Amino acid sequence: MRNILTQTLAVCATAWALTLVTGCQSDNHGSTQAQASAQPASVTAPPPPVALAATPEATPVAPAAAATQSVVRIKAGVSAAFTDSSGNVWQPDQGFDGGDVIERDASIAIENTKDAGLYRSEHYGMSSFSCNVANGKYIAKLHFAETFEGVTAAGQRVFSFNVQGHDFKDFDVFVKAGGSNRAYVEVVPVEVTNGKFTITFTSNVENPQINAIELDPQI
Repeated sequence: MRNILTQTLAVCATAWALTLVTGCQSDNHGSTQAQASAQPASVTAPPPPVALAATPEATPVAPAAAATQSVVRIKAGVSAAFTDSSGNVWQPDQGFDGGDVIERDASIAIENTKDAGLYRSEHYGMSSFSCNVANGKYIAKLHFAETFEGVTAAGQRVFSFNVQGHDFKDFDVFVKAGGSNRAYVEVVPVEVTNGKFTITFTSNVENPQINAIELDPQI
């Protein structure tokens, strides 16, 4: 009986020892897992900023230069330039629409002027005159002289004309100048806004006529 009890106690002691050893091993294993530290996730550094190419500044465009006003001098009825007593050069006949030209004898005396030669030729029977000029204000000077031997009194040549919007009705050179072979200048302030200076002529009695046209910038 004692032997059986002794054996039983020995078995129990062995079993308890095994249980104790097994429990320690389990604790150690669990402790190892608990002590494992998590590795931090790798962080990808942001790419360096890309330098933007500088946008070239637009080169300013210089405004077109405005056309410059200049003097216009036209001597009607001739094909060559004419230089007056003050040294001014008058361009030959141009800019007329229709009509014809004539030159008078160089011996004809013209009163009321230092430049008789300016009035010894004319353009007559035209419907208009025009020339391209810079916009602006001008003084238009229309030069007349009645040199036709067929006109000897008032009312024998009468015409109307319009200078850049200014009307002249029933114009009689003989009356305005005070007789034949006498110079008369009609002065008209005008303004050009479309780049063209224009005169229109309308016949009443006989043909309209003119000896020279001058256009001076008004300063």
